[in-house]
Amino acid sequence: MPRIYVHPLPVRIWHWANAFGFVALIATGVQIRYIELVHVMSFKTAVNLHNGIGWILVGNFFLWLLFYLFTDKIRVYHPELSPVKHFRASFRQLQYYGYGIFKGEPNPHHLSVYQKFNALQSMTYQIIMLLLVPLQFVTGILLWDLKRFSYWVDLFGGVRVVDTVHVLLFIFFTGFIFVHPYLASLGHTPSAHFKAMITGYEEVDEEPVPQAPAK
Repeated sequence: MPRIYVHPLPVRIWHWANAFGFVALIATGVQIRYIELVHVMSFKTAVNLHNGIGWILVGNFFLWLLFYLFTDKIRVYHPELSPVKHFRASFRQLQYYGYGIFKGEPNPHHLSVYQKFNALQSMTYQIIMLLLVPLQFVTGILLWDLKRFSYWVDLFGGVRVVDTVHVLLFIFFTGFIFVHPYLASLGHTPSAHFKAMITGYEEVDEEPVPQAPAK
């Protein structure tokens, strides 16, 4: 199958650093939250690891943001579709994931360098990366030093509100960690998308060659 280069090296490094970092945050977060049920390390060690990894991921996020803002790769998150066309494309993709894939129907999304995400992925990733991830980082930073950020904690409704938001996002990202690999396995082979995130190259179906009209 022909291959196209859709995952630049900086994106692949960010992706795997982010993936392993979030798994580590979830593991240490479970240790901190449920210390009586899970006791792999001391509470202090879990907190220090959680905080350290959190700061690394904050820096990693800004590297991702700067890369996309200062290169033309930002286009992959903003397909050139009108809102109506974007909604229709998202609905077609949802139908494909819901039952089309089980009937052997072709994927309605055609991969290209500037359209590596289908409409549904584009919308979902924008919500996650531009809203939920920053919100998780902000609540984590506030909880990291309640005394220093007491004004902001009170402004957002107090410790209970900030902590609740942080935990709810923790639950969401825990679910995402399980769902994301499953969706990534829905390529033409179960390992195709995983290999692409290592090599940078995605295999694509060849476009059908237009036939001359019959005379």
